[in-house]
Amino acid sequence: MNNQFDYIDKQILIHLQSDARKAFSQIAEELKISNSLVHQRIKKLTESCVIKNAEFLLDEKKLGYKTKSYTGIRLREARFAKSVMEELKKVDEIVESNYVSGNYAIFILIFARDNEHLREVLYEQVHLINGVAGTDTFICFDAGFKRNIPIQ
Repeated sequence: MNNQFDYIDKQILIHLQSDARKAFSQIAEELKISNSLVHQRIKKLTESCVIKNAEFLLDEKKLGYKTKSYTGIRLREARFAKSVMEELKKVDEIVESNYVSGNYAIFILIFARDNEHLREVLYEQVHLINGVAGTDTFICFDAGFKRNIPIQ
């Protein structure tokens, strides 16, 4: 990023990181640059895929999902990785899935209404996917913090 983006790009990203809904005109005013320059730079950052998506963060607990867990998935064979990943996409409660190294091939993040619902997701959906050899689930009590990577 250091070679591709200048100070203005970085400052715009810092402003958007703190509030993605901040008006472009407000960013321009705070950075003392033109509104059109902010529009051009954000367009460039979007086209280069630095900015992927502006989205709202939902509070899972307020929506009734009180159990958060990380689950490591072991595969019967490595060749099942892609097909298992495709099946995991079909499970609404799984909000993130990553290929990883170590004891697991895939690590997923699940939100469930409660522990019983989590058991249903695991035993009646994940474990039934062809290629899944087993899982280990880690209940998350609470997030200590969550943040984006630093903009340097």
